[in-house]
Amino acid sequence: MKFEAVTIKDIAKALNLSISSVSKALRGSHEISEETKKQVHSYARKMNYKPNPIAQGLRKGKSKSIGVVVTNIDNNFFSQVINGVESVAHKKEYNVVISQTHESYDREVLAVQNFAARSIDGLIISLSAETKKQDHFKKLHDSGLPMVFFDRVANTINTHKVTSNNFLGAYNATRHLIQQGYKRIAHITSANTLSITFERLEGYVKALKDYGYPLDEACIKYCDHGGMLQSEISAALQQLLSMTKMPDAIFTASDRLSTSVFSLLKSKHIKIPQQIAIIGFTNSISADIFDPPLSTISQPAYEMGQTATELLIRLIESRRPVTSFEKIVLDNTLHIRESSRRGEM
Repeated sequence: MKFEAVTIKDIAKALNLSISSVSKALRGSHEISEETKKQVHSYARKMNYKPNPIAQGLRKGKSKSIGVVVTNIDNNFFSQVINGVESVAHKKEYNVVISQTHESYDREVLAVQNFAARSIDGLIISLSAETKKQDHFKKLHDSGLPMVFFDRVANTINTHKVTSNNFLGAYNATRHLIQQGYKRIAHITSANTLSITFERLEGYVKALKDYGYPLDEACIKYCDHGGMLQSEISAALQQLLSMTKMPDAIFTASDRLSTSVFSLLKSKHIKIPQQIAIIGFTNSISADIFDPPLSTISQPAYEMGQTATELLIRLIESRRPVTSFEKIVLDNTLHIRESSRRGEM
């Protein structure tokens, strides 16, 4: 049996009132008598009436819906961001609609087009690894659609952006490996078009320089699909393992890269950290139960989602054009565990 929600029209018919009178009564209008208001509210509670936020939004020229574009929701980082988005959106009575790109530029373009067709009020976006052009976003932004970028941001579009301190997180991770005595530290990262790739690479390079370590470009491996292709990660790792002077530590730059490299090292029977240490960006809730526990740089994903949503709703509800935008950078947290500690296994 199909469920049908009770509408204002149903209440009006049951109480022999006009739809306009019921609507005004539910809003507490002074045009309606107190007795009628009580009657309408009592019946509405009895029938479990819930206002339709989309219908309300359309009457006001708004859909009360926010679109969120991420690479994949099974990534712990993005799932935590979405929780943060929803925590703010629901309080403000906005619906959240999510689309996954799976690191595909074409899927990203299609997702944005679909959102635009649904007349959403604004977008929260983290770019796909394949995205090199941002014309699809720029067109909508120029037409007045509010949007906020997070984590993987589009620096060509003038709007609010929310990131974590990628440079410092990478610097601290690399410095930790250096302080543990590792001499040849490799870096496996995402596509070189992404903002996070550039910022984390900068932190890695700066730490090496500050501690007098030579930079070997052969120790830097890019995975253009952001870790979505296991074959790509495996090839990058194999290149490092085949070097005449094999790395004794690896710093990985994303959630999927970190867990995949760890798993591949284990499958090759390489002892962690005795043969190769590993530390990486990941918000995996399982990092501390890996064998050995995985050292990580975790991002404040939930807070990033909350902040991005607050900024977006502020844009949506602003009565005047917004011309001043913020880039908010939140702190990461370094978690040192056995996968990167020298001589503890």
